[in-house]
Amino acid sequence: QVQLVESGGGLVQAGGSLRLSCAASGRTFSINPMAWFRQAPGKEREFVAAISRSGGSTDYAVSVKGRFTISRDNAKSTAYLQMNSLQPEDTAVYYCAARAGITIYTKGGLYDYWGQGTQVTVSS
Repeated sequence: QVQLVESGGGLVQAGGSLRLSCAASGRTFSINPMAWFRQAPGKEREFVAAISRSGGSTDYAVSVKGRFTISRDNAKSTAYLQMNSLQPEDTAVYYCAARAGITIYTKGGLYDYWGQGTQVTVSS
């Protein structure tokens, strides 16, 4: 099994930055792509960003492209989401996810492992 633990969420003013971390433990050798999703109150969960095991391939939601950067450090079994130019509409619970298959997907249902989430609140 794999356990994912997110950290780094908090309250920030519009235009500010945060860096989220996702630490994996357990059978981390089985992890390939890692991803971030988010869910705002009253809305469905949505894809934010994903990264391949090597880090050579990434994918972003249109709404965050150019503002957010996903990265990973396999030696630390940790993925990161650097979020810049945050806006109130970025307010959500952010979830880390990982999958055993090698393909990056934007659909949450195709990910095998999930963290508990970390709250990000952006004030205007």
